[in-house]
Amino acid sequence: MMDAFIVERVKSVFEDKKYAFFENGDYNVNLIGVRRDTRTPNKFDDFFMLIYKIEGMWVSHWFYCTTDAGLFYLKHPIVQKGCALLKEGQYRGAYRLGMHKGSYEALVQSKPVTVYRDNNRDGIMDFDAPTDTGLFGINIHKAANFPTKSFLVDKWSAGCQVIQDQHDFEYLIRVCNESARRYGNSFTYTLTHENDYT
Repeated sequence: MMDAFIVERVKSVFEDKKYAFFENGDYNVNLIGVRRDTRTPNKFDDFFMLIYKIEGMWVSHWFYCTTDAGLFYLKHPIVQKGCALLKEGQYRGAYRLGMHKGSYEALVQSKPVTVYRDNNRDGIMDFDAPTDTGLFGINIHKAANFPTKSFLVDKWSAGCQVIQDQHDFEYLIRVCNESARRYGNSFTYTLTHENDYT
């Protein structure tokens, strides 16, 4: 019952925002980030939702993640424009299964996304910074392999969406592989805000 309640709440938010919600067929996955209402970086204090059906019944999983860059890259941006912070919105078909930095299977960016470019290097996230749209390698990947989860973001994200616990991430990738087998290797990612659900 809790899965159905969560799904109906998410569907309501998506309808208000005119976002696509995938509900036809088993393993037709919805990948959703929920950004917490904080400008303080370096914690895995956001949520990643994985919602799909098995045998017609809704299944939902919540994983701790970061939807924001770590403190290191906020203070030391990789590009001159500033550190990337993914803008909230729905990115249709913008991800596929591929190799993250040639190291392991993850969800890699395959179409343009929009990011804020925080360039004042003060270590505080600025969501009113100028935006930039393109292919920046804003992947969905995991943090450390050992121990099973990291407690600080640090260098794990320069704008990527990073799952804290490797076991959660491995489950996500298994489900996405089954989804890709059925529907093709193309995934939509939707980044929302916790206030959307209140």
